Amino acid sequence: MRGVATAASAPFFVPNLLSAPPSGKLRLASFGGGNMAYWTLHDIAIHKNVEMAFVADVDSARLGDLNKNYPNAKVYEDWREMLEREHKNIDIACVGTPDHMHAAQAMESMRLGLPVYVQKPLTHDIYETRKLTEFARKKGIITQMGIQRHSSKEYITAVKVIQSGAIGKVKEVHTWSNKTSGDLTPFPDRSDPIPSTLRWDLWLGTAEPRPYIADYYHPGKWRKRVDFGTATFGDMGCHIFDPVYSALQLNPPLSVRSEGLAPNKYNWAVNALIHYRFAGTPYTEGPELSITWYDGERKPSAEVHQKAGVKELPDQGSLFFGTKGQMVLPHTAMPIFYPEADFADYKLPEVEAPDHYHEFVDAVLGKTKTSTHFDYAGPLTETILLGSVATRFPNQTLQWNAKKMRVENIAEANQYLRRKYRKGWEVSGL
Repeated sequence: MRGVATAASAPFFVPNLLSAPPSGKLRLASFGGGNMAYWTLHDIAIHKNVEMAFVADVDSARLGDLNKNYPNAKVYEDWREMLEREHKNIDIACVGTPDHMHAAQAMESMRLGLPVYVQKPLTHDIYETRKLTEFARKKGIITQMGIQRHSSKEYITAVKVIQSGAIGKVKEVHTWSNKTSGDLTPFPDRSDPIPSTLRWDLWLGTAEPRPYIADYYHPGKWRKRVDFGTATFGDMGCHIFDPVYSALQLNPPLSVRSEGLAPNKYNWAVNALIHYRFAGTPYTEGPELSITWYDGERKPSAEVHQKAGVKELPDQGSLFFGTKGQMVLPHTAMPIFYPEADFADYKLPEVEAPDHYHEFVDAVLGKTKTSTHFDYAGPLTETILLGSVATRFPNQTLQWNAKKMRVENIAEANQYLRRKYRKGWEVSGL
């Protein structure tokens, strides 16, 4: 990819701090400037030691909030041009574009030595996640993934509750979201005029060219599309699975099995049901642990409700079965315990909840460490994305070899671990 390969070896520190503006603030560059990208850059930029300096966005019609609140930020259409021209004037970067562009933008930033904050899921494909994680570790680059609820009081409390043994050793977990980032309708085989404000080819980025279809990909509907998003699981799974993964200190899954519909050529399906099997940890009972994910109209069965002693579950959350009781963790609210009588006098632990976005900035300034750096967020994302791979092979159990990054028993599944970037958009290291 042109231009940004000027930093052959990234330094182990923020490269431009000595040349920062007289204000002494870290100069932030954002990939994306509208919708979630705006709120990402905004929540970082309101830190007292940050200046919103550069934004790359392909649709000028969606930059109203940016233009209003950060009128001095210089806007580029092509993020590659932004890095090529401004990399010496950038200290930190954030990525809030559709999933298929996360890896390219994060990797090119890190190759320039820039600390990066990347929205969830970390990448579109497992291979991309592994490569970003390895590169960040090798170069000592400060990173953070945008699962901001990780730093919420509710989720930090839940992790402490589990690890304190309040519900005993965990025997099984059920996690779910009622969102439906999939599409079962036929593909609209048509081509619409591209809006004058949109650089469609730049929006496609690493993906293969295709006609623009109004209100089908952009804005917001890309999560449903196989080439651009990662379905409900890739979206909400990274949030909801996070406290489960963190509390139980899980290792990579041993196997995964989908019992829902498969995606078609264009779109992810809905109403997923995905079973994971993990090796046991000090916080679980027995040599293995079962975790089940549901989304859309699916939820834990009446039998699971009855076993847990729970009448109603929230729209999104997790249910932990322990040897001493059960815990429901809504997304996002304080945990609830069952049987209620057994926990009537239980007091939740006191915790402090940092600002997830500002934690990233403070880590760059040497004041703290990030909590969802890529060595944590990478394996979590790989686990989530493996579920998306499994949906392509309904009712088949995929045996996962994380060390070799390979499905051992279904060779065809491995083609979905890595996609090919279109010519001219290749990225060194990916």
